[in-house]
Amino acid sequence: MTTAATATGAEGAPAASTASLHLLADLEGHSSRAWHLAWNPRMPVLASCSGDKDVRLHAYSFVSTTSADGPSTSKQPTFNLREVIPTGHQRTVRQVAWSPDGKILATASFDSTVGIWERIQDIDGTTEIDGDANGAGPLALSNGGAHVDEPEWDCVGTLEGHESECKSVAFSHTGGVLASCSRDKSVWIWEVQPDAEFECLSVLMEHSQDVKVVAWHPMDEVLASASYDDAIKLYIDDPSDDWFCYTSLTGHESTVWSLAFSPCGNYLASASDDLTVRIWRRLNADECETHGVKPEGKMAGRKGEKWIPVNVLKGHHDRTVYSVSWGIDTSTRPGNLGRLASGGGDGRICVYEVTASEDDSKQLFPDVQLVAKMERAHGSADVNCVSWAPASLNERVGATAKIEELMEDGETPKSRDGKGVSHESMSDMLASAGDDGSIKVWTLASSPYATAKK
Repeated sequence: MTTAATATGAEGAPAASTASLHLLADLEGHSSRAWHLAWNPRMPVLASCSGDKDVRLHAYSFVSTTSADGPSTSKQPTFNLREVIPTGHQRTVRQVAWSPDGKILATASFDSTVGIWERIQDIDGTTEIDGDANGAGPLALSNGGAHVDEPEWDCVGTLEGHESECKSVAFSHTGGVLASCSRDKSVWIWEVQPDAEFECLSVLMEHSQDVKVVAWHPMDEVLASASYDDAIKLYIDDPSDDWFCYTSLTGHESTVWSLAFSPCGNYLASASDDLTVRIWRRLNADECETHGVKPEGKMAGRKGEKWIPVNVLKGHHDRTVYSVSWGIDTSTRPGNLGRLASGGGDGRICVYEVTASEDDSKQLFPDVQLVAKMERAHGSADVNCVSWAPASLNERVGATAKIEELMEDGETPKSRDGKGVSHESMSDMLASAGDDGSIKVWTLASSPYATAKK
């Protein structure tokens, strides 16, 4: 049996030759450090927040490139400032989060509150998304994604209760629950109700120090939180009682700043002040029995599981690792578990490919290879956040598609020719936020975006 102790010895090894990242966009405008960013999962909008208390919304479209031989089939993303939201928060906006349907934006602020924002429908009647007659043209908000004169997003509520700085906010995968955390050592869980009403379901006081981040599992209603106390907590809801912490993950030697679940949900990455990124693996009840470990979180209707440490990525950052993001990788390599990105106080962004072992049932830790690295991504400034673009939104949508259609539940919109659209290009984009106040969008050197001729 491969034990957890043995598995933690696996490190992310650098590739023989590590490529740099290719810059696609440099979005300036924040007058203070940019703390966080979030891609809307249903609309072509990228949100960022800052110490200047504003949220900036950037719309993007995909424009066909041209060469000496004429138009190319390659497309380049083009970003334009759509709106600046003066949030009214009294202090820094530390984090932003979209609901899964893209209809609600939540803002977590150092003023101890969470702002809830909704889009004002049909302000000027121009809510169409531009595209050519074949449905393969640019995906953009009306007016080509340009700045709008009237506000499109309005504050419909403020969640109060935290006694100190609110550090993080996140929606569950269904959008039915919202979590927030604070310097007051608490994690709050809110039920999302109709008409922008939120009811507090639980206040969890499991951490002994400032709680830095909350993150939801991509498929199950499992919540993770990380703290200044160096620990990670996992929570579930007991329908007959209340939300509770069913396990603690320890091993980091300093503050845990960021968490990211893998797209498949079987792994969790954590970034820390101890200069490492750690990967944890979930063993289901059957795997627990195979490996002789006792499952946790077992109750009526739930078999339980066990999260174990399997990889420690070290030597890639020489200052605090502030952020980690786990995105989809569309390559067909066997055992593909996606791409992991990390950013930190050394100004560096690292990208890793994560691959399951050939005998995944026995060798529990995946192979992690560093495939790209960007030094001084924001000049001499810290990198506070990295985030892969979502696979839920693609670059080809019919010319007559409206934002409201994109935001409705149901199938992903089809192009006008009736064909589905690939998310390969979207998943190649990685955004970062830095202390220099800028938001930058990157892609890998192997991406079609990096190799397309303008």
